[in-house]
Amino acid sequence: MNIISLQSYLIISALLFSFGLFAIITRKNAISVLLGFELIMNAAGLNFAAFSHFSDSVIHGQVFTIFIIALAAAESAVILALIISVYQKMDTVQIDEIDSLKG
Repeated sequence: MNIISLQSYLIISALLFSFGLFAIITRKNAISVLLGFELIMNAAGLNFAAFSHFSDSVIHGQVFTIFIIALAAAESAVILALIISVYQKMDTVQIDEIDSLKG
């Protein structure tokens, strides 16, 4: 039986975090930045789940992972609503072009 080690989970989580950080830093589109945040949240959830699986603790890691998933869903809904509102007012979702929130 092939058992995946904790190191494999941590490497995948570090890659997800790196891709998310890269998307946040380099992208100018608000939706791409949101996707970068989601990748970072998923990396944190993967870390919690992996450490919970490999430790003797009861279910603390899974509880934190479920909390992160719920937080990411709520964050996505709020930020997408803001992006839609900004797009209706300014006809753009480019972060560089949104320099003022005046109506």
